[in-house]
Amino acid sequence: MTDLQIAQSIEAKHIREIASKVDIPEEVLEYYGSNKAKLPLSLIDSDQVTKSNLILVTAITPTPAGEGKTTVSIGLGDGLNYIGKKALTVIREPSLGPVFGIKGGAAGGGHSQVIPMADINLHFTGDFNAVEKANNLLAALIDNNIQAKTGNLGIDPRTVLWKRCMDMNDRGLRNIIAALGGKAGGIPRETGFNITAASEIMAILCLSNDFEDLQQRIGNIYIGDTFEGKPVFARDLKAEGAMAVLLKDAIKPNLVQTLEGNPAIIHGGPFANIAQGTNSVLATRMGLSLADYVVTEAGFGADLGAEKFLNIKCRAAGLSPKAVVLVATIRALKYHGGKPLAELTKEDTGALKAGLPNLERHLKSLQSFGIPVVVALNNFTTDTDAERQLLMEHCASLGVPVELSDGWSDGGKGCAALAEAVAKAVSQCTTTFNPTYQLEDTPRVKMEKICRTIYGAENVILSNKASRQLKRFESLGYGNLPICMAKTQKSLSDDEKKLGRPENFDIHIREFEIAAGAGFIVPIAGNILRMPGLPSSPASERISIDKAGNISGLF
Repeated sequence: MTDLQIAQSIEAKHIREIASKVDIPEEVLEYYGSNKAKLPLSLIDSDQVTKSNLILVTAITPTPAGEGKTTVSIGLGDGLNYIGKKALTVIREPSLGPVFGIKGGAAGGGHSQVIPMADINLHFTGDFNAVEKANNLLAALIDNNIQAKTGNLGIDPRTVLWKRCMDMNDRGLRNIIAALGGKAGGIPRETGFNITAASEIMAILCLSNDFEDLQQRIGNIYIGDTFEGKPVFARDLKAEGAMAVLLKDAIKPNLVQTLEGNPAIIHGGPFANIAQGTNSVLATRMGLSLADYVVTEAGFGADLGAEKFLNIKCRAAGLSPKAVVLVATIRALKYHGGKPLAELTKEDTGALKAGLPNLERHLKSLQSFGIPVVVALNNFTTDTDAERQLLMEHCASLGVPVELSDGWSDGGKGCAALAEAVAKAVSQCTTTFNPTYQLEDTPRVKMEKICRTIYGAENVILSNKASRQLKRFESLGYGNLPICMAKTQKSLSDDEKKLGRPENFDIHIREFEIAAGAGFIVPIAGNILRMPGLPSSPASERISIDKAGNISGLF
């Protein structure tokens, strides 16, 4: 059976029944049908947040199809409930870009899924739509002010950094000329689109503490400069109020359920290769207010998602995980050992051994944070006993606990051993995480510490354009902000072709973006793009709906 067929074979419980498992009163639920609901921010209990246990799930450098990190996260949450813990899973919302592109959805897989799977992977509760509309309202206000005869701020169109966004992979929109059509069409200028997951509005939504903080952060968005060189912010356009109103429902976390009827919260969806890559602060705090154990994930490999989760999100929210789970797969390690994608299902202990340094690099970077790490081997039917034994023995030789994750085939029961190992690691954690850098460090020092400690790089090389931009951002007082690296997820380096554990390499920063509202600087490394393109054979070609409304091909 496919993931969608498995999800459709389970009769979902009414969401009020799921809410009751974590003591949420029925009267506070904002229903979106019978199987999903919005949760009010009043449910967040700051005292309980400090008493609960946060568990971060991350991964080694993935193959293009991903290594099942979400499946492991959901399976671990079910597994903790299976062994008698009060646990809740908190993850991100999927973007339509990967759903219709190459990677597929992000609702888990097999018997470790959140449902309603099709709704979650498509429009869900409209959060992405709200982010998109708020983002594009600001773009419209900018062009309107440039055109206006009264109230004109004197914005230099050449300096405008703000782009429109759309939740779709569309390379044709990366670079465009806007405002054509003569005088009535506005002042023509070069601009472009980002994918919605890369919008600063998404980042702001996921870092905001409440409505007031949301509106203030939006007002702090840096747009560009006037002709006199004066910085212009969203608040100068009086945009923050209307934009925040568009997000009045999107700021509230969403409650759904796993296939085993355990509660799960899904909220926010920034990518980790071009944004901070974790669900919202509010969703995480909500989970910690409702359960004793909260399993959450950070996108892509530990070099991206986990680093940003800790250095950006946890620093801003005052959170610290009690354990980190590093997801590894036999297929990914063989891929990093030089085995072609088409042959990853064939046994090859030699390629597996050659790929193990990638696992070791991620372990080393995670251990730099001072938090206990557990390796989860996400089990595939094509893995062999010899390959599994090799990996388990290697982890044992490194002194790192490792357990199989069989959530795809057996749900919570298949993750029981992993849950026990993680609960033990949680009990042994006696400290908060050690950040990679200090906010007082210069932006260049911060980047160097990330690149050397997390990636294993030698130096950080800035282009002339990047140097000019960084100097400008520092002059505006943004030098103390955290760093949010935009880098390929396919390699520890900035070159996706360098697999395994690259050595003696530099990280090349071609340009910078500033997310003043979200509160971080974005160095863009290598050829990474904030508007992806579709593959030659996109997943959308295999998705359809029949006369009865049954969907097929969605995964």
